[in-house]
Amino acid sequence: CVLHTTLKAVVSTQSTGEELEVRVPLGGVYKSRDCKVDIRERHLTVGLKGSPAILDGELFAKLLTDEAMWHLEDNRAVVLTLEKFNKVEWWGTVMKGDPEISTKKVQPENSKLGDLDGETRSMVEKMMYDQRQKAAGLPTSDDEKKAETMRKFMEQHPEMDFSKCKWG
Repeated sequence: CVLHTTLKAVVSTQSTGEELEVRVPLGGVYKSRDCKVDIRERHLTVGLKGSPAILDGELFAKLLTDEAMWHLEDNRAVVLTLEKFNKVEWWGTVMKGDPEISTKKVQPENSKLGDLDGETRSMVEKMMYDQRQKAAGLPTSDDEKKAETMRKFMEQHPEMDFSKCKWG
């Protein structure tokens, strides 16, 4: 749980790579019909009808609005569950312009490669392979690709002398 100080309220958040849970204290006891909540891709407004908004501003990053939900907790706080558009991005704050936390200290949950989409999984597998190769003092996938390209070029041009070429 991380406390973010917004310009108007202290908001507690819990974050995973995929979603963000935001608690907005209302400062009293209310019913859900008293609340005004507007969740957009890049903008969030939370408050009480007929009063200035408690939160109102541009979000740190884009949301999937179809997946967004909110409820009233103990009649004292609005709790929003917001699904991030970019599921691997850690948010430094909820609202742009508010003080940011250091996301470098965040310990992400372990995730399984099977949970990732194809493109992300491929990229992570390549990074893991390259890391193992470097640790073993072996060429990375990019190094192997360059070497293969040069080998093909040399085969296609036997008339050229490559003996004085410096590789690497």
